Amino acid sequence: MSAAPKQIPPRAGFEWEKLAFDLYPTSGFAKYVWTAETGEWGPVEWVKEPYLNLHVGNVGLNYGASVFEGLKAFRHADGHIRIFRPKDNAARLNHSADAVSMPALPEELFLEGVHLAVARNGDLVPPHAPNAVNGSLYIRPLMFASGANLILAPPSEFTFIVYVTPTGSLYGAAGTKAPAIDAFVIEKFDRAAPRGNGSAKLAGNYAPTFKHAAAAKKAGYPLTMHLDSATRTYVDEFSTSNFLAIKKQADASQRKTLVVPESESILKSVTTKAIIQIAKDFGWAVERRRVLFQEVKDGLFEEVAACGTAAALTPVRSITYHDSPETTKKVSIGDGENAGPGFLSILTQLTGIQSGVQEDKHDWVWPKAGVDGSV
Repeated sequence: MSAAPKQIPPRAGFEWEKLAFDLYPTSGFAKYVWTAETGEWGPVEWVKEPYLNLHVGNVGLNYGASVFEGLKAFRHADGHIRIFRPKDNAARLNHSADAVSMPALPEELFLEGVHLAVARNGDLVPPHAPNAVNGSLYIRPLMFASGANLILAPPSEFTFIVYVTPTGSLYGAAGTKAPAIDAFVIEKFDRAAPRGNGSAKLAGNYAPTFKHAAAAKKAGYPLTMHLDSATRTYVDEFSTSNFLAIKKQADASQRKTLVVPESESILKSVTTKAIIQIAKDFGWAVERRRVLFQEVKDGLFEEVAACGTAAALTPVRSITYHDSPETTKKVSIGDGENAGPGFLSILTQLTGIQSGVQEDKHDWVWPKAGVDGSV
C-alpha cells in the first residue's frame, strides 16, 4: 500500500484576500530540454531563479516558435491539492507544438512537470473555500524553440518549462459571484486566418490583440470579441476565451440549450469541454455549430458567457459592434446588468468540482489522492 501524499499547508502571512491575477515570486520552476542529438526529452531540472539563459538567435524569440497552456490547482477541504484536467492540457499542448514543428512531449513528462511545479510551490495554493472563492494556483506550461537558427527551420534544441503563480479572478468573478461584463467586437483585425492556427495555443496569436483590447478597455469594454475572418458573419471567440450562449426559451417547460460555436479557428478550451459535460449532466441540450452573429443581434440568446481557464465562466451583459464605420450598436443580454441563472448554475457546479465540494463524476481532478509535497 502506497504512502499517503504529504500535505502542503498554505503560506502563513500571505494576504490571500488581496490576491490578484498577477505574477508572484515562487520557489522555482520545472525545466526539460529536448535535443536532436538524443531525439528525446532529458530529465527534469529544478530552476530556482525566474530566468532563462538563451542564445540571441533562439528560434522561439526570433520566429515565434512558442506554445503554452493554462490550468489550475485547487486546495480541497481535506487539505490536499488537486489539479483540474491536466491530461487534456497535455494533449492540447502537443496539438499546438505540432503546428510549429516542435517534438511531441510525452504525457507522463507533462504530468511530472506540472506535479513538481505545484508540489514545490504548494504553499502558494490558496486556502480551501467552497467554489474556490479564495482563488487558485495558476499553472503555465510553456514550450519553445530554445535552439538558435538563422534559417527558417526548426533548431536542434527545444525547452519545456512549467511555472506557477497564485491568482485571483481575471474579470472579478470568483466562486458563485460572477459580475456580468461588457464586450466589444473587433472588426478591423483578424485573430486567425481560415485554415490557419487559431485552434493552436501559439504565443503569437495573443500579442497582436493587445492594442485592440487596450483600446476597448479604455472605452469601457473589458472583453473583446472576434468574428470569423472569411465573412465576419459568424462568431468565433473572445480574445481571451471561448464564446458560449444559452438560447431563449419559448416557455419554462423547454429544455435549456447550450450553444457552442464550431470553427477551425477556435481554440478548443478545456473549460468549455467541462461545461458541455456539466450542461448534459443537467439535462440540457447542447448545440455545437456555426453561430451567426445575426443571432446575437436578433436577441436569440438569453445568456452569453466567456469561458476559459483564466476567465473561468464570465457572464457577458452586452455586446457592442459597429453598425457603420462611425456608429455602434449595443446588444443587451438578459437584463443587461447581471449574470443569468443558467450560467451561474454551471459556474457553481464547475467550481464546486474544482474545489472538491461537488462529486467528481468524470474523474477531472488529478491526482485523486492529492499532490505529494515530499517530491
